[in-house]
Amino acid sequence: MTIQEIRDYLERFFGAVELVGSADALISGPAKIDSAQKGQVTFIANEKYTRYLDTTAASLVILHKSVNVDEFSNHTSFLKVGDPYTAFVFLLQKFAAPRTIASKGIAKTAVIGEGVSIGENVSIGDHVVIGDRCTIGSNAVIGPHTVLFHDISIGDDAVLFPNVTIYDGTLIGKRTVIHSGTVIGADGFGFAPQSDGTYVKIPQMGIVEIGDDVEIGANATIDRATMGSTVISRGAKIDNLVQIAHNCRIGEDTVIAAQAGISGSVTIGRQCMIGGQAGFAGHLELADRIQVAAQAGISKSFLEPGIALRGYPAQPMREQLKHEAMLRNLGAMKEKLNLLEAELKELKNS
Repeated sequence: MTIQEIRDYLERFFGAVELVGSADALISGPAKIDSAQKGQVTFIANEKYTRYLDTTAASLVILHKSVNVDEFSNHTSFLKVGDPYTAFVFLLQKFAAPRTIASKGIAKTAVIGEGVSIGENVSIGDHVVIGDRCTIGSNAVIGPHTVLFHDISIGDDAVLFPNVTIYDGTLIGKRTVIHSGTVIGADGFGFAPQSDGTYVKIPQMGIVEIGDDVEIGANATIDRATMGSTVISRGAKIDNLVQIAHNCRIGEDTVIAAQAGISGSVTIGRQCMIGGQAGFAGHLELADRIQVAAQAGISKSFLEPGIALRGYPAQPMREQLKHEAMLRNLGAMKEKLNLLEAELKELKNS
């Protein structure tokens, strides 16, 4: 694409896009600003990276409209927008080559059960197993070695990468993406303790419901409900190696980073952000738009929307930072206390 073509493309999303420099250079693809070469496009969304503007060899830089670029190299052109990060994401989508997960049609080695409904333009890879009474929407892609148990519904344009396992009864929405190694609908961790120290397994009779436009990373696990549904709502994004237990409800457009663990019957609101390795005790509730820092331990419900939580046990961030500062000063406080005790002892002796 020429710079002018890129400008025209971004104006579809952002309206007017300001160009500084030449519009004629041909751009072959994207690159990071510290390694970009002639013919590549890069971006700056964080102010600290403006130091590279003097040295980058990129032919095009996308940056915020407030940045003054008059002093920088004349071999680079600039496109100025209100949101350079999102602009670059749209450009990455334009340049990204499509992945071939499975060829169009049904592979000869696939095993299809009875009563299966398959939409138009579906791709089903080698050694896929599809159980009875499943429904596969149009344009869906099911990668090699994926296993679908019985009575599963896959929405239009959904993509399942190789080696995904979906247990019976699961409902998966349109345009949902599930990456390799993920298991959806395994039994929830339900065991009734007995007086002799043994456990009796609680039948897990519910299902998992996954909404439209969800993306689930590699090797994630989402357990079926004991009764009813475990629900992942529309637009949620779940990273690799996340565990979501039985009967949880994850709100729309909530994002959960890698290695987070969500215990059973937790409800998380809309547009929350859950950091990596965060842990949740069971039967809790988070309001909408709550941010949970990495490695935080959520031990109780937080019902005020929009707050930030940090620490273990997690607290509102400002309060937790105060406590952390106090802990850092405990050594000095102990020394002062020892001195005061020594002085008090001398006074008593005298």
